[in-house]
Amino acid sequence: MNWTLEVVVVPVSDVERAKAFYGERVGFNVDHDTKISDELRVVQLTPPGSGCSIVIGKGIVEMAPGSLKGLQLVVNDIHAARAQLVERGVDVSEVQVLGPQGSRPAREGDDLNNVGFAFFTDPDGNGWAVQQITSRS
Repeated sequence: MNWTLEVVVVPVSDVERAKAFYGERVGFNVDHDTKISDELRVVQLTPPGSGCSIVIGKGIVEMAPGSLKGLQLVVNDIHAARAQLVERGVDVSEVQVLGPQGSRPAREGDDLNNVGFAFFTDPDGNGWAVQQITSRS
């Protein structure tokens, strides 16, 4: 039996601001925006190529806005992904290499497979990592 993770709820304080951030700046697809009542709204967004979506909204989660840390996206080219985020106005870290001694700035020629990361937060402070994986063992 397969168990697939398909939705992660991200706590936000302003649904419109978060929808614009994830949809327009980060580049997620807006799958649907459903207002069920004045107290309940569900917006589902999916990163291009992902089998897992995020849900933001009103009345759907008890977590404090900005309290979700450690969300992770995987790409095959961290430099291209970072450039795309910067071009769209996202405040994203420089590419880092994470290893046994901690992190350091990436250098030209580094093999970034599994160890190349960039980091950003949404307007509420929810934390994201973008990791390069070009091959899996």
